[in-house]
Amino acid sequence: MHNSIKPIGLFDSGLGGTSIWKEINILLPSENTIYLSDSKNAPYGQKTKEEILELSIKNTEYLLEQNCKIIVIACNTATTNAIKELREKYNIPFIGIEPAIKPAALQTQTKTIGILATKGTLNSELFHNTVLNYEDITIIEQVGYNLVQLIEEGKIGSKEIDDLLEEYLNPMIQANIDCLVLGCSHYPYLIPQIKKILPESVKIIDSGLAVARQTKAVLEKHNLLNNSNTPAKNIFYTNSSPEVLSNILDKEYIAEKKDF
Repeated sequence: MHNSIKPIGLFDSGLGGTSIWKEINILLPSENTIYLSDSKNAPYGQKTKEEILELSIKNTEYLLEQNCKIIVIACNTATTNAIKELREKYNIPFIGIEPAIKPAALQTQTKTIGILATKGTLNSELFHNTVLNYEDITIIEQVGYNLVQLIEEGKIGSKEIDDLLEEYLNPMIQANIDCLVLGCSHYPYLIPQIKKILPESVKIIDSGLAVARQTKAVLEKHNLLNNSNTPAKNIFYTNSSPEVLSNILDKEYIAEKKDF
């Protein structure tokens, strides 16, 4: 198999990383992809660094078995806790996803931004080191307890999520944030609910488009862009309920259950 037609591999602790996959698919529609939803082990955000690294290695090795040419860690928690070790261990390009603090810091007028993320991301060394670069900005951190679980249960749009978002976002509003960073790839699916709570003046920032652009840049750098005219093949695997994953995808895509 010629390297350029090999698939892009993506993994996440569940279905949230499909928000990243959608951005990549829009920007690079000719690329074949394989997406792993490790929903059986979701959420990663409450696990130890060692557990997150072990799961990230498992997912990486499965994608390498599928002949992937590049791996996108479509999970903030896995990126911030495991990407350094994965890059040292495997001879393949990795693309990570981190909370978009830099664009928020550049855009804020009130010098106060909010970040909604998992405990694993907010406690990571990588996130801590990133924050140190913005000492002139007030960053209000909030763990999104239970949001990932509810999304994985197919409860997007529910009152349960509305109530949690009110609890998490109202203190940020009172602190006069003008940017909200979504620090988990699951959270873009909550943007309609978030917009009902935030003032219109608050910008919502996520990393999806930036990750897609970085993926394209790395493929170009390594001469791995797929220039064939064959229709792209997009495969979605989950080790939990395929129905929940299928429901969040466009209708032409059906998730398959796999043990990995």
